[in-house]
Amino acid sequence: MSKVISVHSFRGGTGKSNTSANLTYHCAMQGLRVAVVDTDIQSPGIHVLFGLDEQDMGKSLNDYLWGKCDIEDVAHDVTSTFGPQVKGKIFLVPSSIKAGEIARVLREGYDVGLLNDGFHALIEKFKLDVLIIDTHPGLNEETLLSIAISDTLVLIMRPDQQDYQGTSVTVEVARKLDVPQMLLMVNKVPPMFNLDDVKKRVEQTYNCEVAAVIPHSDELMTLASAGIFSYRFPDHPVSKIYENLAKRMLA
Repeated sequence: MSKVISVHSFRGGTGKSNTSANLTYHCAMQGLRVAVVDTDIQSPGIHVLFGLDEQDMGKSLNDYLWGKCDIEDVAHDVTSTFGPQVKGKIFLVPSSIKAGEIARVLREGYDVGLLNDGFHALIEKFKLDVLIIDTHPGLNEETLLSIAISDTLVLIMRPDQQDYQGTSVTVEVARKLDVPQMLLMVNKVPPMFNLDDVKKRVEQTYNCEVAAVIPHSDELMTLASAGIFSYRFPDHPVSKIYENLAKRMLA
């Protein structure tokens, strides 16, 4: 039975795509067949983490949403990027980074219902164990669909007052949508904060499990999305947190 996991944040800049990519990597390291879909069509970026540039991309999720191809034609097998230690499979479905196509999405929109069809087609076509949806920040029709069909919602926030308020709205919506499992992750925590105190405060605020608290990392900032952090720094404490989060969301 495949599992659908949405990775979401109310605001941008929380490290959502980095988290999606690292969770994808750790799922594949466990021998699972996993696809990650970049549904942040207005500001795509997860392809950069997997080393896919515009020349290599070819068709994108946009082409599927506009009826130009099947969604399986958009999926890139990027498993070989990580060498033989990855026992599973990684498929990446990127969104277009062409300015004209992003402008078309903003101007015309798209049929969100096609996303749901596409998700199911990916699961069936590639016999997926896990489908990870990297969502657009905030709440709109697309993110509501992604949350509603998810088995697990990983909700990312920073220890910031705007994030606290926005996350509160998202948690309430997810509960109304009856998401089976909701996990909070607090990211980019300043070094002067006590991580246990942050975890306790957030859990008390939302009455929801905090599955990961990730401190600010100079190594993560220096990598600057030029690769998957857990692959580049497998023994780093942050990589271990990502690994444990992946195991928790699959439990």
